[in-house]
Amino acid sequence: MSPVTVSLPFALRAKAGHRASVPVVAQTVREVIDALDQEFPGLRFHLCYETGELRPFVNVFVEREHIRSLQGLDTPVSPGATVHILASVAGG
Repeated sequence: MSPVTVSLPFALRAKAGHRASVPVVAQTVREVIDALDQEFPGLRFHLCYETGELRPFVNVFVEREHIRSLQGLDTPVSPGATVHILASVAGG
């Protein structure tokens, strides 16, 4: 199975070995997060609540499609796809 590329926001890069992107083998966005947490323990906490649901300030796109308008965490990812994880920024 070919990996997908996960693009990480700057705020999470320190938790992922200062990498802007990482390859993972996964078939859904949920499996992407599982793989990230396995490789970088504790990363899931920054993306999801303890219930497993995505935190509201975390936005995930498979290619250019927001997963909230697709199948959420169960959105399939194709081999070679890019999954973009973005964190909302607030302030004034």
